[in-house]
Amino acid sequence: MNAISSFIYNALEWITRLAYLNLLWIFFTLLGGVIFGFFPSTTSMFAIVREWLKGETEIPLFSTFWKHFKEEFMKSNLLGVLVTLIIVIIGLDIIYIQSTNSDLLTWTYLPLFAFMLLFIMFLFYLFPSFVHFNLKLGQVIKNSFFIMLINPITTLLIFLCLLPFFYLISLLPAIGIIFGGSVYAFISMRFSLHAFQKVSDKQEALKVSSEL
Repeated sequence: MNAISSFIYNALEWITRLAYLNLLWIFFTLLGGVIFGFFPSTTSMFAIVREWLKGETEIPLFSTFWKHFKEEFMKSNLLGVLVTLIIVIIGLDIIYIQSTNSDLLTWTYLPLFAFMLLFIMFLFYLFPSFVHFNLKLGQVIKNSFFIMLINPITTLLIFLCLLPFFYLISLLPAIGIIFGGSVYAFISMRFSLHAFQKVSDKQEALKVSSEL
């Protein structure tokens, strides 16, 4: 097999994997009635992407997805309560500002927008942290926020990779149905693992220097 054929084969293999993973994500989300299925399904998708990026590309997808879905069902739904609550608060704030004819309140758009942007960046690391670190929920949230703060370049790279993908979805919505969740998970997990490694290296360096 020459280089071009090998590249095409690998590309098609990854396209198939991502499409199948996205299908599982949708299926298990619906299986949980959406409300109770979305977050366990999302964490399962990120867990599988993490295993792929660490070299475990031959894992059985359905059974592995189902295993993560069952194991993290309660914990991921608790995480979902927090995320949903924040989204609802943001939504209510926007509705309240728009329904109130006050010049004073319009100035609150700026801090609200800043908070929304911060929250989106926080979400980039939340699910990767959830599946990467064996921590309690509160520690996962702290870790995600801390890693977001100290890795602005990595966060910017995630933005730059996701923006053209979401623009493509806006032009061709079918791509979102086929690849939306899995490609998002792949991009954010790929850069998050890099950020996790940087933090780990810094911690190790500090540990070594403190022992000297």
